[in-house]
Amino acid sequence: MDKNSAIGMGLIAILILVYSIFFMKGPEEQPAQKVTKSTTASAATPNQTPVNDSLANAQRAAQLGAFGGLATGQNQTTLLENKVLRVSLGTQGGKVEEVELKNYKTWDKKPLVLFDTQTSQQEFSFQTKDGKTIRLSDLFFQPSAVSNVTVNEKPAKAITFTAQVAPGQSIEQVYTLQDDSYEVGYQLNFRGMEALVAQQPILLTWTDKLKRLEKDIKQNRSHSTINYYTADESFDKLSASATETETEKLEEPVKWVANKQNFFTAAIIAQNNFANAELTVEPNDADTTQVKTLRSKLTIPAADALTGKANFTYFFGPNDYDVLKNVSEGFDRNLELGWGIFSYVNKYLIIPAFDFLEDFVPSYGIIIILLVLYIKLLLSPLTYKSYISMAKMKVLKPEIDAIKEKNDGDMQKTQAETMSLYSKMGVNPMSGCIPMLLQMPILFAMFNFFPNSIELRQEPFLWAHDLSTYDVFAMLPFTIPFYGNHVSMFTLLMTASTILYTWSNNQVSTVQGPMKFYSYLMPVIFMFVLNSFPAGLSFYYFVSNIVTFGQQALIRRFVDDAKIRKNLEDYQEKNKGKEPKGGFQKRLQEAMKVAAEQEAKRKKGTK
Repeated sequence: MDKNSAIGMGLIAILILVYSIFFMKGPEEQPAQKVTKSTTASAATPNQTPVNDSLANAQRAAQLGAFGGLATGQNQTTLLENKVLRVSLGTQGGKVEEVELKNYKTWDKKPLVLFDTQTSQQEFSFQTKDGKTIRLSDLFFQPSAVSNVTVNEKPAKAITFTAQVAPGQSIEQVYTLQDDSYEVGYQLNFRGMEALVAQQPILLTWTDKLKRLEKDIKQNRSHSTINYYTADESFDKLSASATETETEKLEEPVKWVANKQNFFTAAIIAQNNFANAELTVEPNDADTTQVKTLRSKLTIPAADALTGKANFTYFFGPNDYDVLKNVSEGFDRNLELGWGIFSYVNKYLIIPAFDFLEDFVPSYGIIIILLVLYIKLLLSPLTYKSYISMAKMKVLKPEIDAIKEKNDGDMQKTQAETMSLYSKMGVNPMSGCIPMLLQMPILFAMFNFFPNSIELRQEPFLWAHDLSTYDVFAMLPFTIPFYGNHVSMFTLLMTASTILYTWSNNQVSTVQGPMKFYSYLMPVIFMFVLNSFPAGLSFYYFVSNIVTFGQQALIRRFVDDAKIRKNLEDYQEKNKGKEPKGGFQKRLQEAMKVAAEQEAKRKKGTK
C-alpha cells in the first residue's frame, strides 16, 4: 500500500479500536447459573400468610373493600401454546406466570424461559373512589375455556379471566395467542365500574431480573437494557454499559417499552399509548446468575380500561430482524444493527443475502464464506481501482526516491515535489485510499451484525461450538492483559492472514520506514482486540483476507507495470506545458508548495 493508503488504514484502525472499546464489550467466562423452576401454589398474602388463615383473609378482605370477596382462592394455571411459545397464566391476578420459547435453549441446553414469577413480576394497580389501592395480584379470577378465534384474519387461541366484583361489575383480562407468533394480545376491561374506579392512572410495574441465558454473560450484559419508543416516533434507550443505576423519567406518551437482551426481548406495546413512564436499569456485575435488573413503571389512563381501549401486545421472542420488523413501528431497533449508514447496510445488503443463503446452505460457516464472496464481488471494482493506484505509485518509485535524495530530509519540500510529480503524471494519490474508505460501512456493519445475529447463536463450525461468541482453541493458565485467558484460533488465523495481505500490498507500494512498521503492527493490535469477539466475526475477516489476497494475485497477473509506465509517460507528454486541472489534488499541491516556501523562509531567517 502507498503512504496515503497506509494513513487511511491507520485512521480506519483507530476508528475501529475506538468503536470496539466504547460500543462493543468483550466476553469472559462465568460460573454456571443455578436454574429454578416455578411451581403453582395456593395464594398468599404479601407477608406469605397462607390463604386458609381466616383472620388473614378477613384482614385482606377489609383492605380491599368492595373487592374483598375476590381476596381468597386457589391459584390455577392455564396454558396458551403455539409452535414457538408456551405461555402459563395464573388465576391469582389473571397474569402471565411463565413464558418459554420452544425453539431455543439456554447456553447450558435447558429450556429457555424468558419470563417467570421468580425473576419477573408484573403488577397492575388502580385507585378506587374510596381511596384504596387495588392490585390485580390480590384478586382471584375465573378462567374461561381456551377458545379458537381469529385475529387479523389469522387463527388464534384466546382465554378470558374474569373477576366478578358485583352484578354488572367485573374486571376482565383477555389473552390471545396467534399461531406461530411471539406476540400475546392483552386486553384489560373494567366493565360497569365507573362508580368504583377513580379517574387516576392505572400503574403497571414491571420488575425483570434478567436471567443468564448465554455463556458469555459479560457480552450479554453489554447488550442488555431498556429500549423505548415514544408517541412522537422517537426511539431511545438507557445505557447498556453503565456501571451505576440509571433512571429516566418520561413525561411524554410512550408507545412501547422493551426489556432487551443480547438475543431476546420481552416487551409490552400499547395500542394507544402509555401516559408516561419511569425506567430504571440496575447493573450488578458481582451476580453471575443474573444479567441485570430492569424496572419499568408505566401509567395507563383509567378511562382506557373503562371504555374498552386498554389494549396491549406482549412480545416474548428472539431479536430476529424478520420477526421484529413486523411487530410495531420502530420495534426492529431492538436488534442492534449499528447507527446511520451501517444500519442500512445490514438491513438491505447483509441480512437479505444471509437469509437467502440460509434457505439453501445448512452450515453457517459455509454461509459466512459465501457471504464474503458475495461482498467481495460487489466491491471488486473498488479493489481493482485500489490496486491500480498502488501499481502507479510503484512505477514512479525511482523518481520519488530521487526527489527524497535531492531534498535531503526536507519533508515539506519532498511532499510538494512529489505531489507535483503525481500531477504531471496524472496520478491521484487519494485514489488508493478512497476505495478503502468506501468499504468502511460494510466493515463497521459487520461489527454489529455478527455479535447480534441470533442465527449464529449456538451454531458450531469446526472447533467453534458457538459462532456468536468467541471460540476457545486453548485455555491459558494465566490472564494476559487486554487479551484474556483463552486462545481464539479464528483470531490467530485472521491475524496471520492480515499480515500476509499487508506483505502482499507492500510489494507494490512505496511505503517505507515507520509507516511500513505500523502496517504490520496493526494486525497484532487487532489480535488483542478481537480475541474475545464472536468467532463468526473473526472467521469472516479471515476468509475476507484470503479472498482479497487471491483477488490481488489474480489482478497482478493481468496488470503490466511496463504498460502502466507507458500510460503515465503518454499522459505527461500529452499535458506538457498545461496548467494542472483544478480540484482537491491541485489545492493540496498548492498548499504544500506554500508550506514549503514558508519553511524555507523560516530556516533562512534562523541562520
